[in-house]
Amino acid sequence: MNPLLHDAILAALAAPAALLVLLALPSLWSRPWSERQAGLLIRAAFAAALAALAAAALAYAADPRARVVLRLGDWFSREGGFAFDLLIDGWSLAFAALAVGICGIVSSFSFRYLHREEGFHRYFMLLVAFVLGLELVALAGSIEALFAGWEILGLSSALLVAFFHDRPAPVENGFRVLTFYRIGDAAMLTAAVLLHHWAGSDSLSLLFSGDAGRLARLGDGPVLLIAVLILAAAAAKSALLPFSTWLPRAMEGPTPSSAVYYGALSIHAGCFLLLRASALVRSSTAACALTAAVGLTTAAYAAVVGRAQSDVKSRLCFASLTQVGIIVVEIALGWNVLAFVHMTGNICLRLLQFLSAPNILHDLRALENDRGAGLAASAEPPTPFARALYLFALERGFLDGMTALWVERPLERLVAGMERLDRRLCRVPLALVGGRDDA
Repeated sequence: MNPLLHDAILAALAAPAALLVLLALPSLWSRPWSERQAGLLIRAAFAAALAALAAAALAYAADPRARVVLRLGDWFSREGGFAFDLLIDGWSLAFAALAVGICGIVSSFSFRYLHREEGFHRYFMLLVAFVLGLELVALAGSIEALFAGWEILGLSSALLVAFFHDRPAPVENGFRVLTFYRIGDAAMLTAAVLLHHWAGSDSLSLLFSGDAGRLARLGDGPVLLIAVLILAAAAAKSALLPFSTWLPRAMEGPTPSSAVYYGALSIHAGCFLLLRASALVRSSTAACALTAAVGLTTAAYAAVVGRAQSDVKSRLCFASLTQVGIIVVEIALGWNVLAFVHMTGNICLRLLQFLSAPNILHDLRALENDRGAGLAASAEPPTPFARALYLFALERGFLDGMTALWVERPLERLVAGMERLDRRLCRVPLALVGGRDDA
């Protein structure tokens, strides 16, 4: 491997990791950095990561190989253990650079937006963790690296939804987001286990390269099952149907986090995973058709529901979800370059809209009220179909109620039952050793 490429990739990952440690340690000792000092550290780390990715792109462009695997060794076992590999190609470098650049812009906006906010340092630690997770997702070459980045990405996202701890709604909605992320994580973990069992390897080159011979040896059934599990993981992360209900609830976080997480980058992480695994998806006709169907129904659902939302952040998130559904259809059709260009454009547009939404809403409030009053006076009575469609859109397809009934309550009962079982089991060793059980 080109030494410059090797060192640049490591530096791009080391910059946010080191920044996270530098921000966390002083806070543990109740002596956090001042806002000015933290700002200098954050700007320097983002600039270093972006410069390292630019150097890696130049080194990769000079290398004729299509893909480069950077192996960081086998962890936890000399015989194998967890292989932590990075897969470097044009897609991974482009998405990683886009993520770091977007987060750098959002961090500059956040310095002023969160000035003197009680959770200033907590916000930036979560933002840096998000960048690290997104870089791992973009550059992952093994299931272990991908799953680690996927978990960091999901945890930091859910914690930022619940950023304002003094109100119950953000905490409740953060728990809702985490619940859906857990479902996607379970699908991702199942796909990893099955891939390791059937293929005898945890390398993602099998999924990303679409080698017809290796996929044929797996068989049609295993390929279809792994593709469906990857689609489920991507759907949970990108709020595709039937997981769309958590997206408007995620708007409880600060506006900069909504911009970078659910308007720009986090909601597109599932699309990027599908883009990387598009060869595997297209190798199965059923998986390809299912992916296209999920994308189409999500785009139609978001387009209808978004028109009935009364707050600007919800309208923007459903507008972004409409484009995400179309991007998924493009991936299913094999239009990878178009899908990536579409994804990049949607990321930049939604970022600008989310960051400028508070000012625009403030400036145009009177104009919107006057326009709405005029339209209401001249509007014709709605037809029964229009009323039913509006009720469907206003209630967001009634997904909240169905999710609470079929997903949240069964999971809550399962967790409560496991907790009761754990308490009963814990009493046994206490009795044997003569301890006192105060439960």
